[in-house]
Amino acid sequence: MTLELHFHPLASYCHKVLIALYESEIAFTPRLLDLADPAAAAAHVALWPVGKMPLLVDAGRVVPESTIILEHLATTIPRASWLLPAEPEAALETRLRDRFFDLYVHTPMQKIVTDRLRPASSRDPYGVDEARKQLGVAYAMIERDLAGRSWAAGERFTMADCAAAPALFYADLVAPLGGDHPRAREYLERLKGRPSYARVLREAEPYFGHFPKE
Repeated sequence: MTLELHFHPLASYCHKVLIALYESEIAFTPRLLDLADPAAAAAHVALWPVGKMPLLVDAGRVVPESTIILEHLATTIPRASWLLPAEPEAALETRLRDRFFDLYVHTPMQKIVTDRLRPASSRDPYGVDEARKQLGVAYAMIERDLAGRSWAAGERFTMADCAAAPALFYADLVAPLGGDHPRAREYLERLKGRPSYARVLREAEPYFGHFPKE
């Protein structure tokens, strides 16, 4: 099997896929994307017109979107089957948690981050305030749902945790968890200490200076 991953080390959704690959010890060819380079951007759009990353190419087949990439790995590579439990109820819970972290943590976090990249005259204070409120709701739900659990969907590390790690890591930078969410804080520390995500963060470290500050 020949896998190529088109990604950038700072990109949060790329972290999600890298965790799965490293956790499963799956060999792949990294294709570092610099979308500021017109030629690189054009080549990427030729593969996936939406122009988003990460993008997995598996023996010529283009697989976009981080969740779809993880499901593809889970169903095509035996040692990645841990990503999605075989039991229907457990699989449903895992998919729910994956979508929760993408939609209700990742998305509002990215709203705050991208707003910081805009010129001051084009910023959206109302939208950022709404994003912070949504993160507050999500944090409270995570705190509640982690009671009695080690990982997002139960006692097994799954694709839900691959989604949670970058979502919570970056969200904590723009809307800190604080002292009101001790379970969520402990969970984030477990994620950061996981060897697969610790490796992703080490590889991203040279690029963290590009992360927008307030």
